[in-house]
Amino acid sequence: MDPFSAEGELINIHNHFHQGQYQDVIDYDTSSLSSENALPARVLQLRAQIALGQAEDVLADVQGETEPELEAVGALAEYTTGNVDSAVKTVEKLAQSSADNATVQVLGGAVLQAAGKSDEALALLSQHSGNLEAVTLIVQIHLQQNRNDLAVKEVAAARRWAQDSVLVNLAESWVGLRLGGEKYQQAFYVFEELAQAPSTSSVRSLVSQAVAELHLGRIEEAQSALEQALQKEPDFADAIANLLVLTVITGKDPKALTSSLEQVDAHHPLLVDLAEKNELFDKAATKYKAKVAPA
Repeated sequence: MDPFSAEGELINIHNHFHQGQYQDVIDYDTSSLSSENALPARVLQLRAQIALGQAEDVLADVQGETEPELEAVGALAEYTTGNVDSAVKTVEKLAQSSADNATVQVLGGAVLQAAGKSDEALALLSQHSGNLEAVTLIVQIHLQQNRNDLAVKEVAAARRWAQDSVLVNLAESWVGLRLGGEKYQQAFYVFEELAQAPSTSSVRSLVSQAVAELHLGRIEEAQSALEQALQKEPDFADAIANLLVLTVITGKDPKALTSSLEQVDAHHPLLVDLAEKNELFDKAATKYKAKVAPA
């Protein structure tokens, strides 16, 4: 039996992880799990620690471990702490020796994509066999490459065998936000259901709901969801970033939120994108010098 299926004993800890309820994953009681599921559960808990900013602790925890799963976790932790070259080297070694390992595929693919090695990431992820996490990462990579057509095909193929999985619903919603139109509303329903139910709510689902609300033009509702997210986690960078966007949309001064985001995550994609665009604007502006007619 698939331990992550609706009947499997890892379904709850798995859903907690993908709903962004990372502390619940760390606190999950694994004492009653079968021996074969102990390692997959430990991997999820270590990944949750990394997501909560505890990568250094994870590195110490997995030091000296030889299981491919834990080596992959160590590579992800290394990348998170800024040791990119070492992380990529570890993943490339694992891709040669353990490419059929589901954890190696997912975490290795994530590291490679983050390091700008999209082709290598897709090559590793495409070796999956019914691994929904691999599917969702492939979808994310296609969306980053602006290949909406490939992302749509990937989700449609997974829907045929994965039915109503949380991961498939999320992947379909990401694609929906890119496609727009009536897909915005469909994505909103998925995120709202996750965000508003006490058993599934997290800062990440609230931010996702807010993004869908923004696309639908519902500014007040989006602001409410983002404020709820920041009440749960005041320093959550994506919530601050989206509130910054909302502030600009409504014509208010974004300086305070920009400063907050810089303090929380100086390398957040929004700030990086803004810096790149400002640099391009300044370069373009130098081509046009003011001409003053002689008196």
